[in-house]
Amino acid sequence: MTDITHAGWIWLAKGAGAVAGSAISLAYILPKHRRDAAVRFAVGVVCGMVFGGATGLKLAEILELTGRLGAAETMLMGAAVASLCAWSAIGLALRYFQTRPVGPLPQRRSERLDDQKGR
Repeated sequence: MTDITHAGWIWLAKGAGAVAGSAISLAYILPKHRRDAAVRFAVGVVCGMVFGGATGLKLAEILELTGRLGAAETMLMGAAVASLCAWSAIGLALRYFQTRPVGPLPQRRSERLDDQKGR
C-alpha cells in the first residue's frame, strides 16, 4: 500500500473528496428520481475532479491554512466543496426552470414588425 506515489495520493484524495461532496449533496436535497440522482452524482464527481485543485487552493488561501495543510488535504477539501457546489447549482437551476411557464420565446420587436408587414 505504500507503493503509491505522491501524485497517486493526490488523485486518490481528489476522487474521495469528489465522491464525498456528491454523496453529501444527494443526502442534503434528495432528487425526485433515480436518474436525476445518478446524473447529479456524476456531475458532482466530475466537477470535483476537475475543479478540486483550484478550489482547494483558493479555500486554503481564504482560510489562511496554506502552510498548515498538505497537498492531499487541500485537494480533498477542494474536491468536496467543488462537488457540493456543482450539484447544488444544478439542483437550483433545475428547480428554477421547472417553475417557469413553458411557452414560445418572446419575439424581438423587429421580428414582430416583419410578421405584421407580411400579413
